[in-house]
Amino acid sequence: MRALAIGFSVTLLTAVLVAQQPPAAQAMKTFTSSSEITAMIAKAKADRKDQPLISQRILGLAPYNASLEYRASVGTSAVHEKEAEFFYVIDGAGTLVTGGKLTGETRNGDNLTGNGIEGGKPQQVGKGDFIVVPENTAHWFSKIDQTLVLMSLHVPRPVPAAK
Repeated sequence: MRALAIGFSVTLLTAVLVAQQPPAAQAMKTFTSSSEITAMIAKAKADRKDQPLISQRILGLAPYNASLEYRASVGTSAVHEKEAEFFYVIDGAGTLVTGGKLTGETRNGDNLTGNGIEGGKPQQVGKGDFIVVPENTAHWFSKIDQTLVLMSLHVPRPVPAAK
């Protein structure tokens, strides 16, 4: 069942398009098996020291990527000014806060980061949940109840009109 859910989410989320990266950093990868995902999770767990987030590329079709995010503790808050972000919770549980205003805000290109959020709406998330965070929306995993393993997809916005 877990392999089916992972396979479904990989297929669905790839179709949605994913994290924009510089074209030079891209190599096409259109399939990742459930056993590769399991190995990536094990690697993230082994590689993690004190950092709250380990991120690894799952799929790519230039200029887009799907990433596996392994979140073992609370990290920074963020706003992506030119991208929506889709999450699929592969495993674990926590609290995602969306909206509000970043605290301790700093700029990193087209993204803003902070050390938390004032205001915003908390939402419990867990295994099997899908979430979309629109562009220009503060978001933050404010509590990690169990290590969160996510698939993350950044989708450039606004989407250009079809010709």
